[in-house]
Amino acid sequence: MPRYSDERRQAAVAKLLPPYNQSVEEVARQEGISPATVYKWRKEARAEGRCLPDASDQGTSGWSSRDKFAAVVETAAMNTEDVAAYCRQRGLYPEQLQRWRHDCEQAASLSYEDRRREADEAKQQRKRIKELERELHRKNTALAETAAPSAPADSKCRAAGFFYHDLPQGTLGCVRHLHC
Repeated sequence: MPRYSDERRQAAVAKLLPPYNQSVEEVARQEGISPATVYKWRKEARAEGRCLPDASDQGTSGWSSRDKFAAVVETAAMNTEDVAAYCRQRGLYPEQLQRWRHDCEQAASLSYEDRRREADEAKQQRKRIKELERELHRKNTALAETAAPSAPADSKCRAAGFFYHDLPQGTLGCVRHLHC
């Protein structure tokens, strides 16, 4: 496995950045290095905190949310002139950076509000489920009491000698007690 110098590695990684914005495959072909090696170098550069978006013809659409956040963090303490130089170096517009900063701020506040709203909704749903389960249990108990004749009344009627016949609803019941 060939060992590449730090200068060659940095030169290859620099080609991935603006103003060149070359793809990993282009850099690998130009330098005579395997694409896997260039991907590894790019991954290491990202781990070091350097902003290295995927090169594409579509401009910043190849930037991951992590890359955008890193750009926002890098420029947070910069003045306007430094931000402009940063943007020129990376092929960005200051307006894009401002939009990303706004998106990051909104994402942080929305996630907290969303989590709080979802927790409230879940609590209300659990409460509603508990109410519905209680109501269902009450209705099942009432249905069971009305649908099935009670054993003590039925046995009393039989002991007293009352007979059963078909009631108008088509159910069997005691002549004396309609609930049997």
